[in-house]
Amino acid sequence: MDLRKLKTLIDLVSESNVSELEITEAEGKVRIVKGGGGIIQQYAPVGQPMASAPLMAQAATPDATPAVAVAPAETGHTVKSPMVGTFYRSASPGAKSFVEIGDAVKEGETLCIIEAMKILNEIESDKSGTVRRILVDNGQAVEYGQPLFIIE
Repeated sequence: MDLRKLKTLIDLVSESNVSELEITEAEGKVRIVKGGGGIIQQYAPVGQPMASAPLMAQAATPDATPAVAVAPAETGHTVKSPMVGTFYRSASPGAKSFVEIGDAVKEGETLCIIEAMKILNEIESDKSGTVRRILVDNGQAVEYGQPLFIIE
């Protein structure tokens, strides 16, 4: 696997809430796991099994789990990310954002861009309404299903 691609994958895992990523390609399989002590990566050529012993040492103990604050439920329609990637509010750096809080949007209107594997994907509103909240910062890594906008 290309080292640049591997580094990009490691950076994506470390910057996101994803705890484990496994990719199989023609030349081999790579597994990237984020644990309490950092990132562990494993590589196995095609046809060889992935070792699992080092991953067991990285597993978090129940008392090491951080407390998670429960946020109040949002009212309105939530637009969620359809993919893993990097969230951008505008088409290019310095350009005007697609939407701002308080803007009226129509179904099918572009809300943001998510960059995934050097491809820019326009994310469109699936509901007409008013943008009440933008839940992600510009340039932030997002996960599949992560809430991006609240529209009422």
